[in-house]
Amino acid sequence: MEKLKYYIALGAPPIRTPATGDEPFMRPEVGFNPSWFYKFCEIDFSEKWHTDVEYRLKCHEIMRAEIKKRFPGYNIGGVLNDEPYDLLTGVYGIGIMDSIFGRPLQYYNDKWPAPIGAHLSDEEILSLQAPDLSNNRFLMNIMEQIDEIYKYTGSARGFLNWQGNLNSAFRFRGEAIFIDLMEENEIIDRLLTIISDTYLEGVKRIYAKQKEYNIDYDFSTIANCTVNMVGPDIYGSRLLKYDQKIANEFPIIGVHNCAWTVTPYLDLYSQIPNVAYIDMGIDSDLKKAREIFPDARRNCLYKSIDLKDKSNEEIRNDFVFIAENLAPCDVGMPDIEDDVPDEKIKFAIDLCKELSDKYS
Repeated sequence: MEKLKYYIALGAPPIRTPATGDEPFMRPEVGFNPSWFYKFCEIDFSEKWHTDVEYRLKCHEIMRAEIKKRFPGYNIGGVLNDEPYDLLTGVYGIGIMDSIFGRPLQYYNDKWPAPIGAHLSDEEILSLQAPDLSNNRFLMNIMEQIDEIYKYTGSARGFLNWQGNLNSAFRFRGEAIFIDLMEENEIIDRLLTIISDTYLEGVKRIYAKQKEYNIDYDFSTIANCTVNMVGPDIYGSRLLKYDQKIANEFPIIGVHNCAWTVTPYLDLYSQIPNVAYIDMGIDSDLKKAREIFPDARRNCLYKSIDLKDKSNEEIRNDFVFIAENLAPCDVGMPDIEDDVPDEKIKFAIDLCKELSDKYS
């Protein structure tokens, strides 16, 4: 089965991308928060970064130069790859679904944009309709950007961060969603149906646009950053079917969970078809994850604060634990802030190579 791997484009939140099949036993993937590029490169991530392709191209050139200068020989953000710039991934951060529904974003010069729309009431959800994506102003703007990206780079590669059913529903509904889920009312089912329908149509429309430029993607990703707030019982009884709905439309699927403990959800995730990627925190039952998903690319997310605060010996112990219990896998190091020493980052990357050579 084809696999997916962790992917962090320069200046973008993490996402997934097709694996090539020759990934190392422990593959590091490093990504910096916008605050890092804002401090060291003076890159402004406010609205212009998301709307102006030419500006984004110039920012990528500056970011690549800074990475090459500070980390010579390290392929962070793909700076050593001979391929066109990815100017699509990261656009509008996690606000794609919100923007399609006309919900506002708050932009920042040193952070990704944050959805700020008011939470929907019962009445608003009951009257909510799936948007007409063939005439959706926001999605049409993305299509136009893809055309422009191709003109600048000769490629339309890259991904939007569509999030997932629960993540989007939580942003739309707020904390009331937890009551909805416990009461098993029609509110949550209507909301999740509209979100999942819109998700599927939106992803397929973007992929069709990219295919015009010979970029052929056939996977999707479910982001379940908030699933640990509802617990496995409610996920299994109320939410799993919507994740299965999305998975059934693609030959392979990725499941993202952030760096928390995925253990209570592993058996439930095994009921999602064609899982080609799954990530988790180091406190998860890594051996169980490997046993349940032997054919998926697995990823252990290593927190920026651990990279900063732990000693090299402690980091080594953690990475050996990952190598022995989860690998072959990725080691994701996302959201690195400007207070993490460069030498710590280099040490972690070098350690992945050392352990790959030893254990593979």
